[in-house]
Amino acid sequence: MSDFRDLQRSNRNKTIILLGLMGSLTAFVFYAVALWLGYTSVGLIPIVIGMSLIGVWGSYYSSDKIVLAMTGAKLIDHDSAPQLFNLVQEITIAAGLPMPKVAIVEDSAPNAFATGRDPEHAVIAFTSGILAVMDRDQLQGVAAHELAHVANRDTLVSAVAATTAGAIALLSDFVLRITMFGGNRRDNNGGNPVALIAALIAAILAPVAALLLKAAISRKREALADATAVSYTRNPTGLRRALETLALDSTVVKQRSNAVAHMWIESPLDKSTTSQLFATHPTLASRIATLRALET
Repeated sequence: MSDFRDLQRSNRNKTIILLGLMGSLTAFVFYAVALWLGYTSVGLIPIVIGMSLIGVWGSYYSSDKIVLAMTGAKLIDHDSAPQLFNLVQEITIAAGLPMPKVAIVEDSAPNAFATGRDPEHAVIAFTSGILAVMDRDQLQGVAAHELAHVANRDTLVSAVAATTAGAIALLSDFVLRITMFGGNRRDNNGGNPVALIAALIAAILAPVAALLLKAAISRKREALADATAVSYTRNPTGLRRALETLALDSTVVKQRSNAVAHMWIESPLDKSTTSQLFATHPTLASRIATLRALET
């Protein structure tokens, strides 16, 4: 248990650093866009920093609403699904957390995710598919895993990573489209080819850097969430069986956007990639093996 608490404390400390990195990367791309358009004044720097801070703050404050909209999740009340509410409430009591909002995504693929900037504004969402194929012990393990993300502040970092990575991709695409159609402002920046090349390289590489950062963030936090979930339920078998069910299922959620793929308990994109470099989760096989070891 002390190991879990130490890891949780370390996670919270790293959150500040990770948010700073994502904000800096966003500012970098903003500046690359401005540079490509010919605005090279030093006075532009405070504006760029301000825009990036606004973007990160907006992601922080509205993270739950943004993710719910992107996934098509709908909030439900206790009367709609009393058994699911009671199950989630049991885990929140064990974890010492406030009761989160609960949502359902109408999708036949079994999956789940958590979002929200803090435990007081958390949302846990389940697909209709996962509710149909898993028994109570399995769902308890899944709910504990998602609540672990809430307790560890993973939901905040995941939401900010999703929205800022999306913004970086859009800005970079803007620069590349301008380049393709010859719309750069070469005259405004004094025809400095080095500056133009640097801006173009930033536009190409920044989205890749954002994806790598997001994947690295998610892999470490998924492993910790599995371990923390076991500390809540004292039952590694339930979560292990849930992951085995996911491993046997080949369907993926319809909302398989790259922006939010890392937030699901099983990434819908990792099934189609063979490279762990861009994978947002440890392999299901490794997670299952770890949980099985905890059963002995």
